[in-house]
Amino acid sequence: MQSSPSPFVSLIPIVAIFVIFYVLLIRPQHKQQKEHDNMLANLKKGDKIMTTGGLYGVITGIKGNDLEVKFSETVKLTVARSAVAKLVQPPAAGTPAPSAPTKEETAA
Repeated sequence: MQSSPSPFVSLIPIVAIFVIFYVLLIRPQHKQQKEHDNMLANLKKGDKIMTTGGLYGVITGIKGNDLEVKFSETVKLTVARSAVAKLVQPPAAGTPAPSAPTKEETAA
């Protein structure tokens, strides 16, 4: 006669799956969200940003949860702080800026 396995033994695969999901999905997402919230809290005048809509601009003023962002010489808009996707870092000193491809490169 076979003895039935303990109910705790049958729970081990479910617990293992939960631990794997936590380590691979939930924890990194919380870390990334925390870094983004920290970045939003530390925005300052003069920072170059990219909005969630893909627009690049420079912060010219901060009013609570709103930012005044200059997108071009004639366009200055007020956007929500939460609309900032990331800070745009200028290239490091001594590093050449990426250049547009030449006609020969695009023809090849």
